[in-house]
Amino acid sequence: MREINLATIDEHAMELAEKYDLGIELDQFCTAMYMDPPEFETWDADARRFLPRARVFHGPFNEICPCAIDPKVKALSMERYNQAFQLMYQYGLKKLILHGGFVPNVYFPVWYIEQSIAFWKEFLADKPEDFTLCLENVMEPEPSYLVDIVAGVDDKRCRLCLDTGHANVGNVSTVPIPEWVKAFAPYLAHVHLHNNDGVWDWHKNLAEGTIPMEEVLDLLDELAPSASFTFENIDDSEESILWYQKKYQK
Repeated sequence: MREINLATIDEHAMELAEKYDLGIELDQFCTAMYMDPPEFETWDADARRFLPRARVFHGPFNEICPCAIDPKVKALSMERYNQAFQLMYQYGLKKLILHGGFVPNVYFPVWYIEQSIAFWKEFLADKPEDFTLCLENVMEPEPSYLVDIVAGVDDKRCRLCLDTGHANVGNVSTVPIPEWVKAFAPYLAHVHLHNNDGVWDWHKNLAEGTIPMEEVLDLLDELAPSASFTFENIDDSEESILWYQKKYQK
């Protein structure tokens, strides 16, 4: 049975997770400053109410660049990601989602790949063996960037998270989503499932948008049957749940 989670960006995530017996992906700390006082107390309390069903921790990404040219920015990125790891571990979780951090027109692809490999090797050096880091695509224009990074890190703890919505935004990537699935499959450990119109990252339900979701899910069943899923919808997770159940849990 595939693990399916709901993202806490949907305010109804907990009640829906309980209703449909699903897991939770914690998104409370996507903004790094929420890991610091005085904000931490509020966001920690919010995250803890989801812990009975929490399975995945989404780390921070605002202004964090693991391949940064400025070494001080890179050092801050390492500090923030280690902070997220420690918090995740305190919550008893073992799967951490972090963004690759590619910025178009700022980083040459070769720099991004080489510097990222070095960064993630350093990050993983003191981490436990029963931990999984999943690098998520956001602004990468094609799947080869992150595939090359994970292959270069060459560590079973370093895997990929495919975000279908990010890959479907036309000014970011024109590579069809099924091709992302095929390229990511050997390293795929987690999937963010949401849909959009191909123009903006709306985080709509699975049936509302231009992504050929049935084709994508069929490919995932074939090529990555053990990868966990998160329905990453802002306010209509139940529509995704019902659509998925109708088509894949008959």
